[in-house]
Amino acid sequence: MLNTCKNILKRSALITALLVYSLTNSSIESQELADSINLILQHRIVNHDTIPHVNLKEVPVIPPYVFKNKRAKRHYGKLVRNVKKVLPYARSAGEKVNTINADLALLTNEKEKKTYLKKAEKELFDEFEAPLRKLTFSQGRLLIKLINRETGNTTYDLIKQFKGGVSAFFWQGIARLFGSNLKSEYHAESEDKMIEHIILLIDSGII
Repeated sequence: MLNTCKNILKRSALITALLVYSLTNSSIESQELADSINLILQHRIVNHDTIPHVNLKEVPVIPPYVFKNKRAKRHYGKLVRNVKKVLPYARSAGEKVNTINADLALLTNEKEKKTYLKKAEKELFDEFEAPLRKLTFSQGRLLIKLINRETGNTTYDLIKQFKGGVSAFFWQGIARLFGSNLKSEYHAESEDKMIEHIILLIDSGII
């Protein structure tokens, strides 16, 4: 009987010790977590109370596109595929145009500018020739519009700026043969409203 009581007391003591250890560790971990949060989170004092202050990421609310008919809905689906394929090229082109303009602004010698442009043109050609040759006519026309959206310049203006008026005129003639227009501009609020809606969804990670 005495041994049984001793065993019960030992077990009780062991359980108590484990509970104390667990609670102590939990308290320490909670304090460490609180300290780490305190280092990360901003806070405000309101009526002597410390209140966490967190800047939440803005979540855009994009209403669904309203289609006039089934044909428009099918066209939208096709545009989604084309925009996803072409938009990265347009944005990459926009970044490179900005870089080229920034570099050109640092050059004062015309010979240096021509040498730089020739090198830049080769780099662009080597990077984009193969993938752009695989674009369909509709994707090519879309790319021309999106370049205008990303750079603020038409493709015609960019060719004229970097290659000269004769080259721009020549490539405009070639584009016309394929039903394109290098002078095409992007109009987000009117004729290109559907494309703009798709781009907003892509940028928001919705599609």
